[in-house]
Amino acid sequence: MASIARDSLMTLEAYSKIRKASRADAIAHRKLRSVELGDHITLQFEDEKTIRRQIQEMLHIEKIFDEEGIVSEIEAYAPLIPDGTNWKATMLLEYPDIHERRRELARLIGVEDRMFIEVEGHGRVYAIADEDLDRENEDKTSSVHFVRFEFNKDMRDAIRAGALVKLGCDHTNYPAHVVIAPDALASLAGDLR
Repeated sequence: MASIARDSLMTLEAYSKIRKASRADAIAHRKLRSVELGDHITLQFEDEKTIRRQIQEMLHIEKIFDEEGIVSEIEAYAPLIPDGTNWKATMLLEYPDIHERRRELARLIGVEDRMFIEVEGHGRVYAIADEDLDRENEDKTSSVHFVRFEFNKDMRDAIRAGALVKLGCDHTNYPAHVVIAPDALASLAGDLR
């Protein structure tokens, strides 16, 4: 699978020249790879393109141009690139009202561990969540989690062959599932080998 090497990144100057012009394409790509689950959970499935853009944005915003800073950004974000056997996603719990958000994040402790992918003809694959650090405590879960779904070869072959795929959650306080749309699934299937 693709990786992001230091010498494959654009300089701050080069990136600033294409940043605005490439924004619409980056947003469209991100939208294609986003799956809404119910009214309050969105999974933004990452790939080399989304992570490369994220790194370039961080370098641009923070004005990072020194070698150590650039390498640090690559090391922070590169683990979110799928490696051919999995999908990796940023999971967002979205509640615009602050009081509702506080209440629901308390009710949804552990929700990240109850996320699953179900490939037609196969069992559920539950998310491996927050491998970098724990994002919840005894009072509430975080509004952002990082999840990974690991697939065996038969599942990967089925997905690439066009099997129906569902994203779901079986948390007591957020039971939901959705069939991943064909265009999004085609993009996600490209992450698998």
